[in-house]
Amino acid sequence: MPSLVTAVMPHGTLNTSDQPSLPIDSDLLLRPWLPSDAAAVARVFQDPTIQHWHLRRADSEDEAREWIEQWRCGWESETACHWAVVDGDDETLLGRVSLQSIIMAGGQAEISYWTAPEARGNGVCTRAVARVSSWALEEAGFNRLELGHSTANSASCRIAEKTGYTLEGVRRRALLHADGWHDMHLHARVHEG
Repeated sequence: MPSLVTAVMPHGTLNTSDQPSLPIDSDLLLRPWLPSDAAAVARVFQDPTIQHWHLRRADSEDEAREWIEQWRCGWESETACHWAVVDGDDETLLGRVSLQSIIMAGGQAEISYWTAPEARGNGVCTRAVARVSSWALEEAGFNRLELGHSTANSASCRIAEKTGYTLEGVRRRALLHADGWHDMHLHARVHEG
């Protein structure tokens, strides 16, 4: 069936080149995930705060390695872009930021993130979200990025606000967490060009 609109991001917009590494100053780097990151991912997902705000846990390095393989495949299929947030000097894993649920026709994606316990409170996640957002909207050709988080997650809300994501509303009982249903804030940024 023919489309009535031209795709904002034609297929091949992302995967005709390698996923980029995105430096942030000299002390942080966003890079594609490596199988060798599995031990660090498994360790981070033992953290109670990570488990509280996420729907899955990693019980082994093998399971974390499977996730990483799925994350790496997202670029090729143009369904997601996942980056490891690492220390710019020694590549210690500090967090993750990703664009998921990509809709190429509309140039849309959902941004998500987490920070390793030892890296919290240092602006790591805010800087990573800001960098991926600017890459997506100013370089890659995305039109709209959505950011959703539990209304009870005030830290995530601060990140959204600091990185220019406008609060558009509340999605009531939108996501089931381990402790029950959560209302979700919906924030968004759009391309301003």
